[in-house]
Amino acid sequence: MPVKNRFAELQEEITEWRRDLHAHPEILFDTHRTAALVADKLRDFGCDEVMTGIGRTGVVGVIKGKANGSGKVIGLRADMDALPIHEQTGLDYASKTDGAMHACGHDGHTAMLLGATKYLSETRNFDGTVVVIFQPAEEGGGGGKEMCDEGLMTRWGIQEVYGMHNWPGQPLGSFAIRPGAFFAATDQFDITFEGKGGHAAKPHETVDSTVMAAQAVLALQTIASRNADPVDQVVVSVTSFQTSSNAFNVIPQKVDLRGTVRTMSAEMRDLAETRIAAICDGIAATFGGTVDVRYHRGYPCMVNHEEQTDFAAEVARKVAGDCATAPLIMGGEDFAYMLEERPGAYILVGNGDTAAVHHPEYNFNDAAIPAGCSWWAEIVETRMPAA
Repeated sequence: MPVKNRFAELQEEITEWRRDLHAHPEILFDTHRTAALVADKLRDFGCDEVMTGIGRTGVVGVIKGKANGSGKVIGLRADMDALPIHEQTGLDYASKTDGAMHACGHDGHTAMLLGATKYLSETRNFDGTVVVIFQPAEEGGGGGKEMCDEGLMTRWGIQEVYGMHNWPGQPLGSFAIRPGAFFAATDQFDITFEGKGGHAAKPHETVDSTVMAAQAVLALQTIASRNADPVDQVVVSVTSFQTSSNAFNVIPQKVDLRGTVRTMSAEMRDLAETRIAAICDGIAATFGGTVDVRYHRGYPCMVNHEEQTDFAAEVARKVAGDCATAPLIMGGEDFAYMLEERPGAYILVGNGDTAAVHHPEYNFNDAAIPAGCSWWAEIVETRMPAA
């Protein structure tokens, strides 16, 4: 793999950073230790500016090239937070925090961007400015949105922004990307059916909330099978079914359902929200009960910009010799907020044959570090070549 020689030299050091981060996972916005470590390293590297507390615990570093005739400003983003999962890897650098682990590889993303930052600060072999972005709370907290809401793009004049995620099952150090919709919008719903509770031996005297809820679990699947265009993507999953009574001989007064909706277009997102409410209203009316539907919009669909995607793939081919077409992914990614504010692209780097992300036995593959660092550095040096 034709990665930059400097990253082969730095790999052991970057691996040490990554494993330290892995042993000390922090969740959502509580990335205080991680943010402090990142900020200290950015200062040690000689970044021209280091700012903390952006999006609560986010960190931003600025690196100026040897020249600034181009006037270009490129943002590079890595996420820092872990997941509320108890680690089961048995590694000697496993999580020291019960109930928290880096089960998605954000420790690797942070370490790779730190490695790229060190290299870019040493060489400054580009014409323009680089803004490195270390973001908290990707895993459901919307840290990307908070950083954008605090003026991330305008404050530093970012013109384009690029991100990366490791991908288990993809060959180690290889790359994959796609233009347009890439990661799904991630919404949630809470539904409460209410009937008339009573003795299970006298169902005729009740309005059975469990029957209504059970009908809804099945009927909601018709959104994908009968309402959606078969070539569009939508997932509606009921993931929790809780009754207001746990007794074997009681028909409960209420049943609460929870679940998620994943879509790849604004139109399908609107359709899913409308149909969930209509289906549940109809079921409640049919059985003589009532229903309360609460629909919560989460991360928007992450959409790669075409020109920047072509460029990111070109850089990936320089680093790894090839760049595959990535599949559509129904998981969410709050880099979507940054791509709504500026053109850019998000790429996958292969983690090899490892456990899947969000699994208690997952671990970021340190052998991917040179490829990831090289891609970020090449994005800068290729987009803003020095004279």
